[in-house]
Amino acid sequence: MRIMIRYTAFLLVAFLLETLTSEAQPKSSYTGTININPVRVLQAGKTLYVEMDIILDHVKVKSAGAVDIIPRLVSASDTLVLPKVSLKGRNEYLTYERVLSLMSLSERSVYSPSYQVVRNLKVENQTIEYRYTLPFEAWMAEAYLDVQKDECGCGEVAWMEVETIDTVKLDIIPFPYRIVPYLAYVQPVPEPVKNREKQVEAFLDFEVNQTYIQPEYMNNPLELAKIRAMIDELHVDHDITINRLDLIGYASPEGSLAGNKRLSEGRALALKNYLARRYSFAPSLYHIVFGGENWEGLRKALTDLDVVYKAEIELIIDNYDGQKRKERLMKLQGGEPYRYLLRNIYPGLRVAICKVEYHVKNFNVEEAKEIMKVRPQNLSLNEMYLVANTYSNGSREFINVFETAVKLFPEDDVAKLNAAIAALSRGDIEMAGQFLDQVKYRELPEYANAAGVLALLRGDYDVAERFLQAASDAGLEVAGKNLKELGKKKANDLEIKSRMINE
Repeated sequence: MRIMIRYTAFLLVAFLLETLTSEAQPKSSYTGTININPVRVLQAGKTLYVEMDIILDHVKVKSAGAVDIIPRLVSASDTLVLPKVSLKGRNEYLTYERVLSLMSLSERSVYSPSYQVVRNLKVENQTIEYRYTLPFEAWMAEAYLDVQKDECGCGEVAWMEVETIDTVKLDIIPFPYRIVPYLAYVQPVPEPVKNREKQVEAFLDFEVNQTYIQPEYMNNPLELAKIRAMIDELHVDHDITINRLDLIGYASPEGSLAGNKRLSEGRALALKNYLARRYSFAPSLYHIVFGGENWEGLRKALTDLDVVYKAEIELIIDNYDGQKRKERLMKLQGGEPYRYLLRNIYPGLRVAICKVEYHVKNFNVEEAKEIMKVRPQNLSLNEMYLVANTYSNGSREFINVFETAVKLFPEDDVAKLNAAIAALSRGDIEMAGQFLDQVKYRELPEYANAAGVLALLRGDYDVAERFLQAASDAGLEVAGKNLKELGKKKANDLEIKSRMINE
């Protein structure tokens, strides 16, 4: 019995040794040959393109076998494994499908991060086109592509040593050159005295032929409140000195000119008396002005209305004056249009304007910086410019100052030009173009430089060169730097175009 046990043990050891020896011999999971034909690996902008053809020459994967083709980007500092192409035999592919069927979509992407899984059953020629893109990173400029093959012919989950199949160098296309514009702002002329004016229109209601203001009559509470709000804002500001208050009365153009003058002046005087009871201004600050019959207001009101005989009314207003104009309006189409005007338009022409003239004290830079936060309207353009230069050029605070300035001084060419330059500094080409189009005086070299930068960013190189050369000839140093940027951009465009054609 003991001998039998020893013999059986000997046979078992011999069997194991034979099995291990057999398994130690390398076995392939497939027949045929696999070749890689590199198409291209290139960088264009922020994207890297990896393209190759995997050529299967009479490849037949064994039923329980699998072959993975694994591309990698390799550099001295980093390695990135790209999605693989997996060739699977019949049983291996069925197992793969069963496992996938039990997973959620998110689990599948983790389990099988493959570019393509191929069920290889027949011996035939086949080409798998591998086309993959990924974000370009700086280290990839020194990388190369190698393609590896992993296979296991034993039917167990174990991988053989990786075998390098081919190596392809990167073909790098340059990044599009990013223009760095050089900008120059214009310093506004200082104001020794900052004279300002502000006005508000009030449509006050009076009883027929009366010149006395009844504060609670009809719409008067709201209209009087508009006037008081404007004056209060100025009156309580200790940086402001009020120099003059003009009370201008306009009349609707019916009746005699003398009668209209008497009524409008009387109503303006009534407004002056109303204000004098509420404020302590010196009487000498008030000035009563007759604005005349409000034909301009009538012409403006007609443009926004769709009324009968509108064109005929406008012709009369535009081609006749004085009493003759009134008479023709009254006779037009039997008086029907005139009666419409009396009822619907003329009451709104009896307007009173309160205009306040004042001056604002001047501020040093530190004072102006604080005023900018709370009452920027009290600053001059030059004071705003000095505030802007306390911040880093191109910073958000720096740009905000120039964008605020153009809102407060919308008709000023320097404000519009600096706002355009600020828009360029933050890459807003559309806004920069809008502001530059509004600038009337275009002889400043800073304007030519800004127009040149705008054309450069738009890709209009001929226009850019013309403007920038003019600014450089006028002595503006930054224009010369922008001409160099133009040269770099043109050279970069040519290089990219040449490389793309060659590809």
